Amino acid sequence: MTSSLDIAKKVIQTEIDGLNYMAKSLGPEFEMAINAIINTKGRTIICGMGKSGIIGKKIAASFASTGTPSFFMHPGEAFHGDLGMVKPEDVFIAISNSGETDEVLKLLPFLKDNENYIIAMTGNAKSTLAVNGDCHLDISVPKEACPHQLAPTSSTTATLVMGDALTVSLMSQQDFQPEHFARFHPGGSLGRRLLSKVKNEMVLAEKIPFVESHTCFKDVVSEITKGELGLVLVHHSSSLPFLITDGDVRRAMEMQEEQVFKLVALDIASTLPKTISENANIETAYNKMSKYNVSSLLVVSESKFVGILKK
Repeated sequence: MTSSLDIAKKVIQTEIDGLNYMAKSLGPEFEMAINAIINTKGRTIICGMGKSGIIGKKIAASFASTGTPSFFMHPGEAFHGDLGMVKPEDVFIAISNSGETDEVLKLLPFLKDNENYIIAMTGNAKSTLAVNGDCHLDISVPKEACPHQLAPTSSTTATLVMGDALTVSLMSQQDFQPEHFARFHPGGSLGRRLLSKVKNEMVLAEKIPFVESHTCFKDVVSEITKGELGLVLVHHSSSLPFLITDGDVRRAMEMQEEQVFKLVALDIASTLPKTISENANIETAYNKMSKYNVSSLLVVSESKFVGILKK
């Protein structure tokens, strides 16, 4: 009996071969599809049945999150009223590996009459859907990874990758940048770093432990522990406080050894801590932390200390 590992390797290789086959067959109609989507004043609607529909939902989501207004439309729902959402200026991507999916073909008369630009994504260039599309994206593969050639495997992978090729090409053509991505993903880590301001995430000054410049080493450590921020600020006559982090404490202990308890706060404090404006975004702050190899920044507003930002 063939081992599961051998089967897995064969499946992966079969799908890789399918993608290589698709890449070689890619031609000018891909650029036609890209130009149609970029130049439309409408949206890009993606439609497919069964497994093609599942892949279509992912493609629509990728489009929408990278600057191409798009949504998925189930062909059954479309035929029973959702076609009312389709405007003449919309581009319509119809996905069917066979190109003969009845639920999708039923939509063609309306789309033709509505003068929508139709991108047919099929594995059969001579199919009804392919012939009736304004351009055809060939997603054919030599064979499915399924040993019985029944379950969509290589073909659905090819469809997914064609969608990714469209997505990335559109991003490039439209000069889609990380800050644009962040706008559509405000809840993600990238969105937070690019959109969130330092003032929204800093620890306010009144919540940060302070010590005097002559505070003994033992009490400095005690205040850092109690504050649970891994740092303490040192009162000073300058406009900004000095900073002691737990890293400063460790370095002092390594260098001074048993003499460390003779030190006071001023002996180990950073007298020129790095600062950041409260109105800077988190990404800018993190880049500054990385540049100077620090994990904390003093936050300032009009040169006045207002808080601490920790990574």
